[in-house]
Amino acid sequence: MAPADEASRFELPYPQYRCAICGEDLPLGDAHMSVTCATHRAAGEDVAFEIRPAVPSDRHDIEAICDQAWGETEVDAFGRTFDVLECDNLVAIAEDSLAGLISLAIDRGELAIVLLSVYPRYQGSGVGAALVEAAVEEARARRLPFVKVATTNDDIPALYFYQRRGFVLYDLAAGEMVDHHGEVVPGFARIPVRDELRLRRPVCP
Repeated sequence: MAPADEASRFELPYPQYRCAICGEDLPLGDAHMSVTCATHRAAGEDVAFEIRPAVPSDRHDIEAICDQAWGETEVDAFGRTFDVLECDNLVAIAEDSLAGLISLAIDRGELAIVLLSVYPRYQGSGVGAALVEAAVEEARARRLPFVKVATTNDDIPALYFYQRRGFVLYDLAAGEMVDHHGEVVPGFARIPVRDELRLRRPVCP
């Protein structure tokens, strides 16, 4: 594979975020963070949605959201490869269509969030938070001590999102993403993707 082709694999053109000012849907490299006061923080649309376990008829929609978020259904995290299609999936349904997905798997006695993805138009409406809380409830029902998630050093929105919901950093796999991709690739706001950061949240009985 030529270097240009290799780099293009990671330049996901699909919209992953929504601009809080103009509402434009943005690909990963074009999104940037800004600091706002509470008065000027953009409010998400008031959207009615439900969270439910995925059923076989959701497979196509799950493949589609995985393709947009990741480019495939396989996700590498915690030193192993997960296939979203083989995970326990919870979906958020809004306006009779898929709004978001959380994929879960047991890893080393903890419940791992393999993938959390919310379509840009539903970001800020509480869909992502509701999916995470559903995962916590799932861990509680299974009597698992933690819910954990892995993200990358560039993914500032994910670090913000998870820490605001009770997750704390507990491990750093330095250079993990460089080893995985074979090179440094651009990520959120074109920050070089180098490391895997692992966070977890304790599950109270």
